[in-house]
Amino acid sequence: MTTPPSSAQSHAANILVIDDEPRIRDACRIVLSENGFEVAVAPDGEQGLQMIQQKHYDIILVDLMMPSISGFDVLSEVRKNHPDTVVIVITGYATLEHSIEAMKRGAFDFIPKPFTPDQLRAVVNKSLKYTSALQDIADSRSRLKMLLNRLTDGVMTTDTNKLIVQANPSFLHMIGYHGEEVLGKHVADIISDGNILEAIDQALSMGPETFSEITNELRITCHDQEKIYSCRCAPFRGRTKNNLGTITVLHDITSLEMMNQMKSDFVSMVSHEVRSPMNSLLMQLKNIKDGLAGEVTDKQKEILERASEKILNLNNLVTELLDLSRIESGLISHEKEQVDMVGLLTEQLNFHAPYGAEKNITIDLKLADDIPPIFANRQNMDEVFSNLITNAIKYSPENASITISGETEFDYLKVAVSDTGFGMAEEDLAKIFTRFYRVKDQNTRNIQGTGLGLSLVKSIIESHHGSIRVNSVPGSGTTFTVYLPLQES
Repeated sequence: MTTPPSSAQSHAANILVIDDEPRIRDACRIVLSENGFEVAVAPDGEQGLQMIQQKHYDIILVDLMMPSISGFDVLSEVRKNHPDTVVIVITGYATLEHSIEAMKRGAFDFIPKPFTPDQLRAVVNKSLKYTSALQDIADSRSRLKMLLNRLTDGVMTTDTNKLIVQANPSFLHMIGYHGEEVLGKHVADIISDGNILEAIDQALSMGPETFSEITNELRITCHDQEKIYSCRCAPFRGRTKNNLGTITVLHDITSLEMMNQMKSDFVSMVSHEVRSPMNSLLMQLKNIKDGLAGEVTDKQKEILERASEKILNLNNLVTELLDLSRIESGLISHEKEQVDMVGLLTEQLNFHAPYGAEKNITIDLKLADDIPPIFANRQNMDEVFSNLITNAIKYSPENASITISGETEFDYLKVAVSDTGFGMAEEDLAKIFTRFYRVKDQNTRNIQGTGLGLSLVKSIIESHHGSIRVNSVPGSGTTFTVYLPLQES
């Protein structure tokens, strides 16, 4: 019974049979032709090599023991000049030594004489699956290379010895390299930036139990033009979690950084230009309220107080915009010191307690005994917790309670400000740290605010390499939890 061609032979594979026995050649040609293969035969190694030079064959079946040119010689020639051709050796005496030697020299498989048609079909179909897998790998590599070369981001991969496996044109352009082929070169031979080299070293040194992405911001001057890149480097792992190398990605953020700087400069300029006349206006209104410009009636005083309150709210908005601009410019990073958080939170409690008492709100402080100082900007820490406690008071009804708790958790100081106030809906939680966003419902519509406070809080905490989380249930209250690193590297 004839076996139909397998799915692996999507095209009629070319097969060459080289054997000095006519019956073997004829039998192979008949069996394989019935299975849809194109089969050619050669009576000896010399003619077989001539045929190989003239035409490509997907599979070659060659007898090891032939006069003049042996199957070993044919195998060596094929492996040298046609590495993608699969060679199956035919062993006349079924000796294991010959088969092992042929496999060492690059043969895919062997078939001993005498063999049945089914054995022949099986070994040929097995080789076809192998060649199909090799072709799939080659196609995948070709597609991957084309994809990498078309990326605008720079991508480079290395092996464990820091030899370059792949580097697309964008990566080479970003680092200012325009030399010879880089594949196989050591990364230090083409990369001069120490941050990239250090990131690769860190990625390679990661144990199998940890995995993280090393991120850096690079400033590289090329052709008298400074470029700013976001650099991300991570280890490349195998199935057994062992490091196979690294992958490094560079993303050009020059335009983004320039826009952010322009935005910060604009906010700073406008804020300064607006705040000075507002302060002057507030002083003039105060002079009028105090009667320095003549007697003021109660109604006029009420109107002046409302106007002063609106201007003061606008002045607070400008101040918070300036603070945000200052944080984004990185100015606070050079103004840090050891801050006693127990003393700071105690001062915050004492300062806000009278304001809470006006609404009959109690404020409790629950701190663990082992809270150490942290390296931070004290003024910013005051701003963070003053903002959170003020919000808790503003967004709580009368007779509510507020709890400030603090403890160490792993390598972080964890401080939570919890209230039993109005709470927030789930859709508000996703936007609460967005600039100018304010929760608007029947409980909050009469509460004054800029919508910048929590955005400022988040910016300050992130500039200290910390994080903030919020949990809230409408009608049951809100908890803001701040995590600040105990030690800064």
